[in-house]
Amino acid sequence: MSITYLNAIREAQRHLLETDQRVLIYGQDVGLFGGAFKATKGLAEVFPDRVMDAPISEDAIVGTAIGAAIEGLRPIVEMQFADFSTVGFNQIANNAGAFFWRTGVPVPLTVRLPSGGTSGGGPFHSQSLEAVYAHYPGLVVMTPATVSDAYSMLIEAVTIDDPVIFCEHKYLYYHLKADTLEPETLPAGKARIARTGRDATVVTYSAMLHEVLEVAKELANEDVELEIIDLRTVKPLDTDTVIASVARTGRLLCAAEAWPWGGVSAEIIARIANEGFHLLDAPPRRVNAKDTPIPYHPDLWSIHRPAARSILLAVRELLRI
Repeated sequence: MSITYLNAIREAQRHLLETDQRVLIYGQDVGLFGGAFKATKGLAEVFPDRVMDAPISEDAIVGTAIGAAIEGLRPIVEMQFADFSTVGFNQIANNAGAFFWRTGVPVPLTVRLPSGGTSGGGPFHSQSLEAVYAHYPGLVVMTPATVSDAYSMLIEAVTIDDPVIFCEHKYLYYHLKADTLEPETLPAGKARIARTGRDATVVTYSAMLHEVLEVAKELANEDVELEIIDLRTVKPLDTDTVIASVARTGRLLCAAEAWPWGGVSAEIIARIANEGFHLLDAPPRRVNAKDTPIPYHPDLWSIHRPAARSILLAVRELLRI
């Protein structure tokens, strides 16, 4: 039986509740309803005292969870959509992220953000906010792109003493499946080379990894080999793996679903320009969503969001083929 990305997240939470009495889950409708996307389905029946529904106030949810973390618990907060987390932004960025640096007391809080777009999601249910949270010191930002990472990285997130923003992509919930959960995993902050290649480095993360892999497969038929790096964690950012790859290929493309301005792609290109400019044989490029609010209409959304076709064009331009 195949395991979906969503199954992996649910089973990671089950494992955490079973093995650590300090773990609790808190969020809107996470109890008997099982969460907006059913990521906590069945958990409240087994752990009724530690899977708790919250009021419709993201600010209050995060504030309460921060207090629990300060007192020694390890709360997992579920936001119904990543977009809604901005209502609790002050609590996440200014309180959770900075508390240890003011007091020496850790805040082992994990905030799950159902991120990214799906057809018809529109501007209030489709945002990718990883770069916003990565801007703030004190926060770890995870962006798992595989079923195994969805499982293992969520377990690791709860063991980390710093607040973790766990950006799980909604499109992958049911579309991504695996036969098994791989037991060997990389630690947070370490990127994974998803495909080796010689002609160009493509750096990506989350759902966009699968669009890039599709491009690599198509170009392989033309004897063009892309090296693909899955960042896995955007804060901290594994610059060393990216630089080592660019040293082999001489070219860099960054692909991400988020908006371009001030994003993860911009940060990577800035670092490579600063630390690895001598390695480049061509100007680095990036592919991001359009710099507009996310449209409702499926046809407009398909143009707004990067996909294999737009990434392929960017790679061809990078290689001038």
